[in-house]
Amino acid sequence: MRRHHREARADWPERARALDFSFANTPDGSYWDETACWELTEGEVSALESATAEIERLCLLAVDHAVSHGRFGVLGIAESVWPLIVQSWRRRDPSLYGRLDLRWDGVSPPKLLEYNADTPTTLYEASVVQWEWLTSLMPAADQFNSLHEALIARWSDLRRLRPRDFARLHFTCMRDPPEDRGTIAYLRDTAMQAGIDAPFIAIEDIGWDGASFRDLDAAPMRGIFKLYPWDWLLHDAFGAHIGGAATRWIEPAWRLILASKGILALLWELFPGHPNLLPAYREAGRVQGEVIAKPLFGREGANIAAPGISTDGPYWDDALVYQAWCPLPCVEGRHAVFGSWLVGGKPHGLGIREDPTPITRDTSAFVPHFFVPDS
Repeated sequence: MRRHHREARADWPERARALDFSFANTPDGSYWDETACWELTEGEVSALESATAEIERLCLLAVDHAVSHGRFGVLGIAESVWPLIVQSWRRRDPSLYGRLDLRWDGVSPPKLLEYNADTPTTLYEASVVQWEWLTSLMPAADQFNSLHEALIARWSDLRRLRPRDFARLHFTCMRDPPEDRGTIAYLRDTAMQAGIDAPFIAIEDIGWDGASFRDLDAAPMRGIFKLYPWDWLLHDAFGAHIGGAATRWIEPAWRLILASKGILALLWELFPGHPNLLPAYREAGRVQGEVIAKPLFGREGANIAAPGISTDGPYWDDALVYQAWCPLPCVEGRHAVFGSWLVGGKPHGLGIREDPTPITRDTSAFVPHFFVPDS
């Protein structure tokens, strides 16, 4: 596994615009960074794929344990919303996708840092943008990236298996964030390619008529894909209505178990010493050696406390999980985290983020990758 320098294509901003990649730049600089790329071997891709599948297996076992034994406390989930989550899991409400953030150096086994199981972003750049980069510059190479095809296939399966809920599916997020709107636009496109009617509605515009959720045309919303966190949704004004409505949600309510970083402590309790896990506890002082403290429902690297670094953010009063500090690999002053994507619970792609600090945040750059197939 090697990091390479490259000259950025002179026309990359025009290419980004042609792809409708509206969030390619951030106020702090370029979010999409093709002045670097990572080269993997085919064997390393296979190892990453296997580790991703194994972590997913452990996570689903942990969800089942949490539901069977009422472990909402370690997860920091309010007891009042636990029945909604239990019902969702026991119905086996289907999931679309998720992203494991992994610490990996290509030598030791990949280690789970956290599971973005509810509202994962960086999908469009992992699926489409870095693929365009690859085919433009390295048509003979390959990439760990079958995301686009997998998403369409997953939507097709959902439509076939549950036509009542997924023939028409509303897509929603907040009105303003360009990354959220771009991700939703891409997911709508993959759903429409699978034959799903996929109207958009801003989450601020969803109505409640006393019996069901309604769109701006007063039509009932049987299915909703939301790029909006469950922990926010359940605190919103109409959150109390969710349990009594016929609406099916993607991601489903049981994904809140995995979205809580308390899952890291539960995984270590259930599978201590597993090579793809790091020691983690809800209680301070139990981790031997250096530790990183994370808010249970924090996002984008906010309110992290780690050796030599702390970050600001809105989650200062959240409950914490304490995980063994395992610094990201650093090459030429750039710390890289490997985001391994799952669609329908299967590994399907990789996105790499880099930051000059050991903490990945919303301004961290996205860099492409490739591998040369074994001959």
